[in-house]
Amino acid sequence: MKTLDLYKKNNPAVSFEPQYMGFDTYFTKLATLAAARNLPDIMQIDTGNLMDYAVRGQLAELSGINVDGIEKKLLSAGTVNGKQYGLPIGANTLTMMYNKAALDKLGVTVPDKGFSWDDLLKLGRELQPKLEKGKYFMQDLSIATGTSESDKYEMYQLAQGKGYIHTAEGKFNIDKDTYVAFNKLFADLRKEGIVPPADVTAGHKQYDPKLDNFLNGTILIQREYAAAFPAFDSVHPGQYAMTVVPHAKQSGAFLLPSQFFTISKDSKNSEAAIKFLDWFVNDKEAGKSLNLVRGVPVAKPVLDTLLPDLKDADKAQVDIINRTAPEANPFSSRPKGYGTWTDEWTKISQTVAFGKMTPEQGFDELKKKWDEIIK
Repeated sequence: MKTLDLYKKNNPAVSFEPQYMGFDTYFTKLATLAAARNLPDIMQIDTGNLMDYAVRGQLAELSGINVDGIEKKLLSAGTVNGKQYGLPIGANTLTMMYNKAALDKLGVTVPDKGFSWDDLLKLGRELQPKLEKGKYFMQDLSIATGTSESDKYEMYQLAQGKGYIHTAEGKFNIDKDTYVAFNKLFADLRKEGIVPPADVTAGHKQYDPKLDNFLNGTILIQREYAAAFPAFDSVHPGQYAMTVVPHAKQSGAFLLPSQFFTISKDSKNSEAAIKFLDWFVNDKEAGKSLNLVRGVPVAKPVLDTLLPDLKDADKAQVDIINRTAPEANPFSSRPKGYGTWTDEWTKISQTVAFGKMTPEQGFDELKKKWDEIIK
């Protein structure tokens, strides 16, 4: 709101009618407005529904915005069928967050560019005997405990050179052999005690000081998003750090926008909207006004202006994004229904981990649910 006021001060002929609502309510209302072809001029959309709105012809192709300072791999996430429909307004990345204080005591130096999968598992087997009872080297990545956690596996499949779990066009792309090997690997790690028992992992509750397995010290390493780092650091200042996700044949890493701004195809104010979006991401005063509220600024000149005054936890976000970017896989927005499908992923991942379903059966069930949900 402060940033909108700043724009209006310099552009008095422009007025805004902002609307705020909860996440689920917002997208329900947006769907209703879309059906009536009465979408607002500018909409905030995320990676889970950009493709849906774009392929239905409800978004304007963006042109006339200066994108020279934006990381190309981040910008590409806003494209559908080769056309730019979403403008990233904040940067984020998948990362391995670790208990630096604990690993320092164990004499471990974590590489800036992350471990290979082989080196990570070797280290886990070396360190686990040194940990006290009830403490584990790392998170069980085969078990989802919340929504949209299929990326715990996705980064493994990427590292094996098998691509994302769906194609850029939104087609199912889980490699069966890789998926089965991944689940068998973590079943072995549970037996070895390198990751917690399935019931301990399933009981994890993010950000709860008692039930978050990372915050309470049960595990030393977890998969997380860079944007979450300040929340963890605020609980135990200076205790945690981040590194790039593991690699194998190639990198398992990717950058993604915290969200997009888009413009309605039917907007009668598209020129004014384009001008505003260009200002929003590229103007240094706008950047100072926003700081990291919408994620790490995507335009490098804006970010460079902010860096000297950022808090250490915010600088850590910038640092891990910079370390990830050179090797990151180009990211594609998720197909329609992806969020609902990942709810099924959570259920199936736990069913497999508790031995109620084989990994092969888990794969078949994931494919079945994909065909039912992703249209």
